[in-house]
Amino acid sequence: MSPSAAEPSQAGVTDRLLAANAQYSAEFTDPGMDARPVLGVAVVACMDARIDLHRALGLELGDCHTIRNAGGVVTDDTIRSLTISQRALGTRSVVLIHHTGCGLLDITEDFRHDVELAVGQRPPWAVEAFWDLDSDMRQAIQRVRNSPFLPFRDDVRGFVFDVRTGLLREIDPGVTAER
Repeated sequence: MSPSAAEPSQAGVTDRLLAANAQYSAEFTDPGMDARPVLGVAVVACMDARIDLHRALGLELGDCHTIRNAGGVVTDDTIRSLTISQRALGTRSVVLIHHTGCGLLDITEDFRHDVELAVGQRPPWAVEAFWDLDSDMRQAIQRVRNSPFLPFRDDVRGFVFDVRTGLLREIDPGVTAER
C-alpha cells in the first residue's frame, strides 16, 4: 500500500518540513524578542500531536516557555528546563497539562523491558506511565513544588486537557484519589 497525500512517506516528511521552512524564512521578519517569555510562564505539556497548545491557551510567540514530553511528565529533565527557565530567563509561574486519551495510560513500565529485548540495552529512563490523570497531575505539581532547584514554586497549577472538547479542567493538588 502506498502512502496517501495525508500520510507522507517517512523518507519525504523531512523534505516537506524543509520546504515549508524555506517558505517561512522567505517571509520571516525578526520579531526582535529575547528569550525571556513575556508572560513569565513555563508550560509543561504532553507531546501529543492533537494538542495545539498555544492556540488552546491563547498564547502568542514569545509569551511562554513550552516544555513537552510524553505524558507531560515532570522528570529530572523537565526540572532542568524549568530551572533554566526560572533562574536564567525570568519565569515565575508553571502550568502543567496532562490530557485525556494519553498514550501513557495504555502502557506500563514493562515498555522499558520490551525496548531492552528489542535493542539489547535497558533504557536509562523511566516510562513514567500512569493509570489516573488526576493523581499523576497531583504528583507532578508536588514534584515542581518540592524541587529545591526552582526559586518560584508558589504559582504552580495543573490541568487536564480534554482532547474532545478542548476544555481544561483544573486539578486540586490537595484532593487524593479514591481507588
